[in-house]
Amino acid sequence: MHAYLPAWVSLLIALIPFGLAPLLMATAFRLYYELRKRQNILISFLGLISFWIGYEYLHQSWDLAFPWMTLGNGFANFHQLVQWYSYTGVYGGTLWIWTVNILVFLFYWQKKHQIQAYSQKLIGLLIATITIIPIAVSLVQYSTYEEPANPSQVVVVQPNIDPYGKYGYIAPEEQLENLIRLSESVAQPNTEFFIWPETAISSRGGINEEDFRQYPAYERIVSFLGKYFNGNVLSGIESYALYDDKKTPTARPLGDKYVDSFNSSTLIDGSSKLQYYHKSKLVPGVEQMPFGKILAFMTPLFEHFGGTTGGYGKDTEPRVLYAQSGIGVAPTICYESIWGNYVSEYVKKGAQFIAVMTNDGWWKDTSGKDQHMAYAKLRAIENRRWVARSANTGISGFINQRGDVVQHTAWWVPAAISQEINLNDERTFYTEHGDIIVFIALAGCLAAFFLIILSKFKKMFN
Repeated sequence: MHAYLPAWVSLLIALIPFGLAPLLMATAFRLYYELRKRQNILISFLGLISFWIGYEYLHQSWDLAFPWMTLGNGFANFHQLVQWYSYTGVYGGTLWIWTVNILVFLFYWQKKHQIQAYSQKLIGLLIATITIIPIAVSLVQYSTYEEPANPSQVVVVQPNIDPYGKYGYIAPEEQLENLIRLSESVAQPNTEFFIWPETAISSRGGINEEDFRQYPAYERIVSFLGKYFNGNVLSGIESYALYDDKKTPTARPLGDKYVDSFNSSTLIDGSSKLQYYHKSKLVPGVEQMPFGKILAFMTPLFEHFGGTTGGYGKDTEPRVLYAQSGIGVAPTICYESIWGNYVSEYVKKGAQFIAVMTNDGWWKDTSGKDQHMAYAKLRAIENRRWVARSANTGISGFINQRGDVVQHTAWWVPAAISQEINLNDERTFYTEHGDIIVFIALAGCLAAFFLIILSKFKKMFN
């Protein structure tokens, strides 16, 4: 039931970011060059920082979004130094990197060319201050932060099924039994959440969300949960919905109906209640056609080749899933976990911990799987929430509210691990206010554009 683009189209779209990212970076520097020709060096550097953050924000917001490359992510492996992300988010890291590097450059440039536009002692003092103070503040935060005590027992499962061969060698029923077996191997009577990875629950052709209760898989999961008081399964699921008419832009004809396919998560408990969240941050080219409305005129061409301009259906905003006990969880799917602002929206809506359900086998044994795991540490710091990460392949684990990886699995092995985490209801400054630095930078971009255009007009009329 899933919608796939033709292979050549997917390949073409997948290559776009590799060409666009350098182009956008170069555009930021070109705009700085235009500003520098017209303004003093201080204004020009402020413009450069604004242009760069504007580029990073664009890469977070448009249909070819890929915020993986945001500079502030670079501190993911040094999370002890950026505990103040709970105030600024990753854009605080980007601003810090640019500020220190510009000051170092200015210090070197003045010394090399024997220029004293600004006091070298002052610049040196600023470099030391801006470098040391954030680190010192962060280390104090790290060493003194105490989690509110509100324990919950959670299990994450890593079934380790090769995504390239998943549909060729393992039946959905066998996959489900494997998940249950691994879960039971570490479960305790008070386990409240069993977290399974992206697309863990599946069926040939997908699962009809409306009729899921009639599927043997649902009955098997409810039977499994009967052993655990307040037990819940939070899992990725390949699902679809049927409509009588074209209810959404991504719905496509199926006989006398319309169908929407989803990369979803679902929360199953001992009751008959079912909750779904449909992945919103879809992978360009693989799960959605970028700029689908603009390229709608190409729909007949894609349909001729067996694809669709719509791709997967999606939710328009984050949705918190709630256990019967009232615990709220953020059901992030795959690379949604690299959007700091998006994850914080879950927390604002009541999520007490963050679950990441992913399938990192596409990376194979490369740094991609490690980076994806490390970026989850930043979400923990920004919101002061535990992260429970379940990867089909890749690295599964638990991250505490300071960003420490408390437990993790090895690469490419079936595993399940259990951890008592602390739920949190408190909101950080970042959770409440989001990416304030971005809005300041966008205002800086507008001001810089105005100065460039104003200068050109003055030159035309002089």
